[in-house]
Amino acid sequence: MRIFQSKVALITGGSRGIGKAIALAFAEQGANVAFTYRSAGAAAESVVKEIEAKGCKAAGYQSDARSFDDTHKVVDAVIKDFGRIDILVNNAGITKDTLLMRMTEQDWDDVIDTNLKGAFNFCKAVSRQMISQREGKIVNISSIAGVIGNPGQTNYSASKAGMIGITKTLAKELASRNIQVNAVAPGFVDTDMTEKLTAQQKEALLNMIPMKRTAKPEEIASVVLFLASPASSYMTGQVVCVDGGIVM
Repeated sequence: MRIFQSKVALITGGSRGIGKAIALAFAEQGANVAFTYRSAGAAAESVVKEIEAKGCKAAGYQSDARSFDDTHKVVDAVIKDFGRIDILVNNAGITKDTLLMRMTEQDWDDVIDTNLKGAFNFCKAVSRQMISQREGKIVNISSIAGVIGNPGQTNYSASKAGMIGITKTLAKELASRNIQVNAVAPGFVDTDMTEKLTAQQKEALLNMIPMKRTAKPEEIASVVLFLASPASSYMTGQVVCVDGGIVM
């Protein structure tokens, strides 16, 4: 029997990259999967088909994580369509990298609102359902940038450090309700963002990583699945770095 058989997972930003890998990994283990996407309609439709091909129910919901009202409408729709939400993975995020002296107020607001407020919006909307179920798992996708900082990413690092704060505080608030809240802090992952780097930038990047390679999205997904599974039932408020050894 697959470990998430009949469970319902909601993943934000699930149409590409790490979010897509997480969605497919849950489906591989029997979960019915709901996910949000902002604008990539064709990509979202493709992910739905891939999940359904694994014998699981799937649906993509267009949503702006920054919008409190929009988020609650999506969560209500997922509960109506799937009946419950057992797992929430807050993965939706953006970057607008530049040095602080060049960073605009809009650069700051866009990243903080999408990454940090988005996580707040979904945690708040989903936690009520999980409390009524008397069980649930929340996994927040932070970053090593939120643990050790990263030049040129003041806004992104602040948003990901804030997600760690949400994780630890919400874990304390929900522990007595049989809801575990943990975070994964990926290092550098093979996604659209790393593909844009020059050869020189990639070399400098690999020199920072003791394992001398970037992660595959599936390697992040496997840790998310562990934190969402019964195997982690006595873990809450933890931040797991999946980074090839950068933070150690």
